Amino acid sequence: MDIGQAYLAVALDNFLDIKRMGERVLAQLNDEEINVIPADESNSIAIIVKHLVGNMRSRWSDFLTTDGEKPTRNREAEFEGGYPTLAALKEEWKQGWQIVLDTVESLTPDDLLKTVTIRGQKHTVIQAIQRQVVHYSGHIGQMVYIGKWLKRDRWQSLSIPRGQSQTYLEEMLRQAEKETDSVRPLDKLDRE
Repeated sequence: MDIGQAYLAVALDNFLDIKRMGERVLAQLNDEEINVIPADESNSIAIIVKHLVGNMRSRWSDFLTTDGEKPTRNREAEFEGGYPTLAALKEEWKQGWQIVLDTVESLTPDDLLKTVTIRGQKHTVIQAIQRQVVHYSGHIGQMVYIGKWLKRDRWQSLSIPRGQSQTYLEEMLRQAEKETDSVRPLDKLDRE
């Protein structure tokens, strides 16, 4: 595996991790909770998802051949309204992520240094991918924060629960001792 293949495998794995984190938030919410706006000038989880999906469709459709800010995108409208149900939100979420994942999976190492544009600004494919990893991670972090705020003591931790860091570390070290190779092979990364 060359470095380009390795990078694309890691990028795909990063997107899948981001997607799963968002889905673990959504799994804890109901129709009403997704549309709660926690404070003035804040967005509900539904609005965040609406924005993410709009971005995904615009950035990743015809990724190598057209500007990432499509003329059909209405970014301002992404910050209005929401979704009537969690099911409707999840369907849009699924469609948006499918575009991202299909596009990243279609890329080859030869594509990585090609130039794409976003709002007329030139980016290498690597830069464009990293831009979206950072963007999506930030919004998923907002979703986690709002989800915790909504659920309070009913929130199910998405990582290491408080007070369990040492137990978690010990378990990870036990698992590492069992493995012969300290680096996860890229062809064995979890994929959906």
